Amino acid sequence: MQPLPSIETLIARLAVHGIKLPQGPVRVDGYGNTAELSTELLNLIKSGRKRAGTGLLWAYEHDREPIAATGDIEIVVDHRNQPALITRIVTSEIVAFNEVNAEYAAIEGEGDGSLEYWRKGHWNFFSRECRRIGREPTETMPVICNVFEVLHVLPLPSEA
Repeated sequence: MQPLPSIETLIARLAVHGIKLPQGPVRVDGYGNTAELSTELLNLIKSGRKRAGTGLLWAYEHDREPIAATGDIEIVVDHRNQPALITRIVTSEIVAFNEVNAEYAAIEGEGDGSLEYWRKGHWNFFSRECRRIGREPTETMPVICNVFEVLHVLPLPSEA
């Protein structure tokens, strides 16, 4: 995936659609590391099933990217770096991978919503991220668990 566009660039794109962001710190983020995964996860969010996302703290540190905090406004982009959603972080906490619980896995809304599914899918994803940054995945690797609310679903470029 390409580097994320700047906040200023995205705010200008949103203004074309008449969308103004609410007050609060603004950040840019995307979901998934492939076009297919990005599309799948954004569709889960748009359907209302997915209301959380998890990142690998080590990857954020490696990439020197700031992590989300409660209250942050996120412009979520798709795999083409087009704005797809506006969300607000409701809670954000860093926990060990093996401390993520079933309640959080259900809120994240992927697969069958079970903790077993969450662990398998996220282990695979975080293992790829670890390879990318030269680390070995562990059961206690720190992950960032963000619960969010959707403020706005943006039309796809073909829908605009």
